[in-house]
Amino acid sequence: MSGRSQLLRLADGAHLAIEEYGDETGVPVVFCHGWPSSRTMAQLTHEAACELGVRIISPDRPGIRDSKFHPNRTLLDWPPLMCELADQLKLDNFRMLAVSGGAPYALVSGWAMPARVAAIAIVNGVPPIAELTDCSGLMPLHRRMMAMRERRPQLLKLLFQIVRPFAATRIPMLMRPWLVRALHGSDAEVLREARAFEACFESARHAWRVSALGIMVDAEIYAKPWDFPLEDVRVPVRLWHGTRDRTFDYRLAEQVAKRLPNCALRIVEDAGHFSLPIRRMRDILSDLIAVPAG
Repeated sequence: MSGRSQLLRLADGAHLAIEEYGDETGVPVVFCHGWPSSRTMAQLTHEAACELGVRIISPDRPGIRDSKFHPNRTLLDWPPLMCELADQLKLDNFRMLAVSGGAPYALVSGWAMPARVAAIAIVNGVPPIAELTDCSGLMPLHRRMMAMRERRPQLLKLLFQIVRPFAATRIPMLMRPWLVRALHGSDAEVLREARAFEACFESARHAWRVSALGIMVDAEIYAKPWDFPLEDVRVPVRLWHGTRDRTFDYRLAEQVAKRLPNCALRIVEDAGHFSLPIRRMRDILSDLIAVPAG
């Protein structure tokens, strides 16, 4: 489904593309998409957001899809963008919902903007990878990428460029069942639904379409220290994680939860990386908006 698109002009002359879903007059929630993905991943929220009276605002990160590329950006560059977004949309405060790779962007916003970020929900979020002493909880692909970044960083960058034209190609309908079969359990089951597949894989395809540069910058941000202490994120955080998540093991979420001073951990049995945000979105949003604004 199509959302409501808008291009925000920023103070430095750059632009930030956003897509809105749900109730136009509802409780504002900024959605932080995964990796590699883009703003239309927030399609996953639309039905639940309409039902609950939630306005979903989903920006492309700089260099992703239709947002202007920002070379050498860091994670700490994100909160000023959120301030501009909130000012332009006239939001006194808002909540944040992050899926997978969106996690550090939501958390850094809560750390830097506690007066405006009322609460955060994170679903199957990436942990601070640079701080891990044991990377066995990461999927094998991520472990290989981290090793290559350490030993042959230029080769890793070249591989991103080689992959881009293939990743930017729409997956034919006949090929989709083969891709789904490579997944496991509840993830394979839920992605057989066309709308769920489109939200997850088409949003990723569009992320690759213009350039691999934004995706590469995102990847570098995940691999580096986040430059703010989780212990100083004082806003309420709801941390959702599935026990069948093969991308980030749920035990990593347990470690993160212990470091956040105002965190409720929601471990969901038999839920996977894709199935949890798709099947439980109403519960996730309902839980998020139940947190009273400060």
